[in-house]
Amino acid sequence: MLEETRSAPARVADLLASDGDAYEALAAELRLRAPAFVVTVARGSSDHAALYLASLVGVLAGRVTASLPPSLVTRYQATLSFQGAFVVSLSQSGASPDIVRTLEAARAGGAITAAIVNQPDSPLARAALHPLPQHAGPERSVAATKSVIATLAACARLVATWRQDRHLLAALAQLPDRLEAALQCDWSPALPLLEHASSLYVVGRGPGLGIAAETALKLKETSGVLAEALSAAEIQHGPKAVIGPGFPVLAYGLADPGGDDARSFAAELASVGAQVMVASSMPADGAALHLPLPAPLHPLLDPIVALLAFYPLAEALARRRGRDPDRPPGLLKVTRTF
Repeated sequence: MLEETRSAPARVADLLASDGDAYEALAAELRLRAPAFVVTVARGSSDHAALYLASLVGVLAGRVTASLPPSLVTRYQATLSFQGAFVVSLSQSGASPDIVRTLEAARAGGAITAAIVNQPDSPLARAALHPLPQHAGPERSVAATKSVIATLAACARLVATWRQDRHLLAALAQLPDRLEAALQCDWSPALPLLEHASSLYVVGRGPGLGIAAETALKLKETSGVLAEALSAAEIQHGPKAVIGPGFPVLAYGLADPGGDDARSFAAELASVGAQVMVASSMPADGAALHLPLPAPLHPLLDPIVALLAFYPLAEALARRRGRDPDRPPGLLKVTRTF
């Protein structure tokens, strides 16, 4: 896991240097057909990348994005209308039958279809009209890292190319270097706070919410921590009642409006005794523990940088708790659901 985490900047550089024609062809079709809405199909870490993609599409393309449960197609045989849709499937293996069948149904129903997938010869890549390889290379650890970072970068490249956003495209060119800087960020002071934790909230908002969800998943699968990701707004509609003195909270205080909300909420919790950790390029407020991030690059890319800074902590925490992060109990690298 740690080796693959450290290789992520180079894999993103490979992704950004490849498949320019494929991205341009998809972007041209999207501009020509102007889909009315976007649908994502994914599971696990890939679904968290899809949540990040939904924020990018909303901010830059003004389209509503919905996550489609594959069971509607595979278990309930629902006949869904895909007219006017852009359907994006995201997967590391591209092998899960329910994801493949759902994308096939979308393509048959007239949707523009794309697959961001790490296995270019997979069933999912063949099912998509526009396959977009992740270029992450073989991934041996069950806990995916470099493929998730590559997926997020592909999402940003897709939307930037579609919308011809020169600012985001220019920032993408600098992303590999900023990812290298993220690997130099030391989050080890969080280890004593998490070593014996049984539960945890991870807080984000906007583009940072998908990264919070991925953080919570990695803590569950590698360290056995019952972590839950919540937006800085949603957590105040009930879940806040769980938080008391000593309760651990990890907040992504990124340099954007959602990050501002997460930082403000974290400062409030720290003031009443919660064990608050704030990932930010700025010093934490009050009693919160500051987890450093590199200087901001772009509000829509900073979540990717923050996630890579987190992954070494997840690996170290698992080992500190006596677990093997590469082989979580009961999990396989390729999960096939129907």
